[in-house]
Order: sequence, then structure tokens, then C-alpha cells
Amino acid sequence: MAIASEETTTLCSHCDRAIPSSNIDLHFAHCSRNLEKCKTCGDMVPRMHSDEHFFNVHAPVSCSLCSETMEREVLAVHKGENCPQRIVTCNYCEFPLPAIDLAEHQEVCGNRTDRCLNCNKYVRLREFNSHPCFRLSVDDIVESSRVDRAAERAQGPPPRRQPDDYSRKRLLFTIAITSIAVLLGSFLFQRKADTHQVQ
Repeated sequence: MAIASEETTTLCSHCDRAIPSSNIDLHFAHCSRNLEKCKTCGDMVPRMHSDEHFFNVHAPVSCSLCSETMEREVLAVHKGENCPQRIVTCNYCEFPLPAIDLAEHQEVCGNRTDRCLNCNKYVRLREFNSHPCFRLSVDDIVESSRVDRAAERAQGPPPRRQPDDYSRKRLLFTIAITSIAVLLGSFLFQRKADTHQVQ
């Protein structure tokens, strides 16, 4: 078995890549004629596609939700994670609303109370996870899952749980609030359109 000899490399002055010394002249001729360094990100891109690269990656675009201007390549991350106008859901009522309004909404929504099914006491929604009955039921679930795992497999899948009355009320509340928001929005849009027609 022949051992490959280590070939010396030379840094290309155009693209800053290490190229085998025997190929550096040919590489440099090809590289300098066909590639150029992007002035924004420093990547080497084909000369004939440099405008396309700039448009697809670096061109400034506005977010359709909040109108903030940013590079095109970060727009998707912005809309999914950072945009203050992206739609998120409340942890307590699952109502969809803009992220910028979430903290204020959850401050009010988390103060609502609901009856604990185990002890019949009213507990704030934000305190349900630290409620003693909740912790007790979680510990029971963990213990029972350890003991009865084999028996559950033998029985097959558990029967589907019927939605409780609380879930129905939450769904109806969400539908009602959404309907009101749509009606108000269409009313204000119609008013704005009428105002523009008068002028």
C-alpha cells in the first residue's frame, strides 16, 4: 500500500483558500475570472450570480407584520421568533394574539381562577402548576406509569377522553373574542374606506 505524500499548499490571493502548489496558477486564473468576494458577507460567489446572491441574501426587505427593515436571509427567523407582531397563544386560554401584547394579556388572564377538581378550591391559573394537588397528581402519574407500563401495553391504547366542559367554554370564549375582533376590524376598515372616499 502506497503512502500518499503530503503536498504543499499555497494560499490563493483571490479567495484565501489553500490550494495545492502544483495547481495554484491554474486555480488563480479560474478563480479570479469567475468568482468574486461578496462585499457584505465575504463569501465567494460566481460573478454572473453576484446580483442574484445580493438580492436573495442581503437585500433589505421590510417585515410584512411590523415593517422593520432587515436583510432577506434573517426575515424568516425574525417572523418566526423575534417579530413583536407575530401571532402567539396565551398559556392560559390559548387565545391567539400579537407577541407584543402577550405579557399584558397573560398578566390578566393568569389571575383568573378555576376550580381544582381534586380539592374543590379555586386556584389562579398561573398557580395551577405549583398547586399541591397538581404536584400530587403529577407524582401519582409518574409512579403509576412505572408500575403499570406493562399492563397498559397489554390493554392497548386508552379510550379517547371526551372534552370536558372547561375546554368547550374556552373554545367558545376564543371563538367569541375572535368574532368580536373581526367585526371591529371590518367596521374600522369600512369606516376608513368611507373616510377616504369622502375626501
